[in-house]
Amino acid sequence: FQANTENCAIRKLYGGEATVLERHRHRYEVNPELVGQFEAKGLSFVGKDETGQRMEIVEIADHPYFVGVQCHPELLTRPLKPSPPFMGLIMAAAGELEKHLASL
Repeated sequence: FQANTENCAIRKLYGGEATVLERHRHRYEVNPELVGQFEAKGLSFVGKDETGQRMEIVEIADHPYFVGVQCHPELLTRPLKPSPPFMGLIMAAAGELEKHLASL
């Protein structure tokens, strides 16, 4: 997927990379004609596929940690090395997400 927003949490969690390769899951589609309506209400589509047509990652910026991905982050998670989306969840639950993001 392509992380389209530099300020999004998920891009920071992936080390600032603009492109991330993860195993794609069977997807739920978002009608591209409705993206503007969703974004007007605060749901940001911060990651898209290489064509820019499929929504791959969503976030809500003013939420402590609202991230949804269309990949299988559990496949890269290990007990002592959680994948970036899971690390973000752990850090947010511990109240340490902003500190963690600042350290990346």
